[in-house]
Amino acid sequence: MIEESEIIKKVRRIEIRAKGLSRQLFSGEYHSAFKGRGMAFSEVREYHYGDDVRNIDWNVTARLNHPYVKVFEEERELTVMLLVDVSGSNNFGTQQQMKRDLLAEVAATLAFSAIANNDKVGVIFFSNQIERFIPPKKGSSHILRIIRELITFQSQSNGTDITEALRYFTNITKKRCTAFLLSDCKDAHFEEAIKIASHKHDLSVLHIVDVRERELPDIGLVKLVDAESGIEQWVDTSSSSLRRNYTALALKRQQQLDQMLKKYGIDSVEIQTGQDFVKPLTKLFDMRQ
Repeated sequence: MIEESEIIKKVRRIEIRAKGLSRQLFSGEYHSAFKGRGMAFSEVREYHYGDDVRNIDWNVTARLNHPYVKVFEEERELTVMLLVDVSGSNNFGTQQQMKRDLLAEVAATLAFSAIANNDKVGVIFFSNQIERFIPPKKGSSHILRIIRELITFQSQSNGTDITEALRYFTNITKKRCTAFLLSDCKDAHFEEAIKIASHKHDLSVLHIVDVRERELPDIGLVKLVDAESGIEQWVDTSSSSLRRNYTALALKRQQQLDQMLKKYGIDSVEIQTGQDFVKPLTKLFDMRQ
């Protein structure tokens, strides 16, 4: 059990780092990347050449026998939802930090970026069930609560069910919002759920990975344990064919994930443990300009 004093120190450390990164690197980029993504219906007007046909109001067009389009205005504030994977597989890391620690820092940085732009932030912690929901709010005290939860939260289950998380998210969030799914994506069967969620909301995926999930070192006979199922298996890592097959399977899964996200126009980046996450986040914001 972590001592209270250690928790406070860790919260403070993450707060300082995340707030600094948000202020120096992301505030402007965050605003330009996500402004206008939350749009409120304002009025209808006649269609003009060059207007986006997706904005045609077909009911008004049919009634007046002339094309009309919906006009939207940017909402003054956004709601940002963080869907954070707290399954057992995130209690793993070989590059100076666990995946869950990286998740906490990235989530905190996004939260501070949102707050700096006067947006509300909410969090859904999930494993193969919904572990906790923190409703969207503003304010530094709210962000500090989120950071504390990110550091100390202990899930009731070790599995991963991204479909359940996305369904819960779409059910409780009626108004269109900006959302980030932070996960190592060990669940491979969530295509239909992410298709629906990305249609209703502005969704991005931050894929958290560790290099040893793709490459096995040649260190002889080792016992591997699946953190989610608890299954143990002895593996001879001195086998070059085994290491090749391990890497090939991991790359295949990555390609399938990339193809699915691209299919539905979902922005995504990969963030690795032990590496600076500033570049991937900046890349994500740049691709949205």
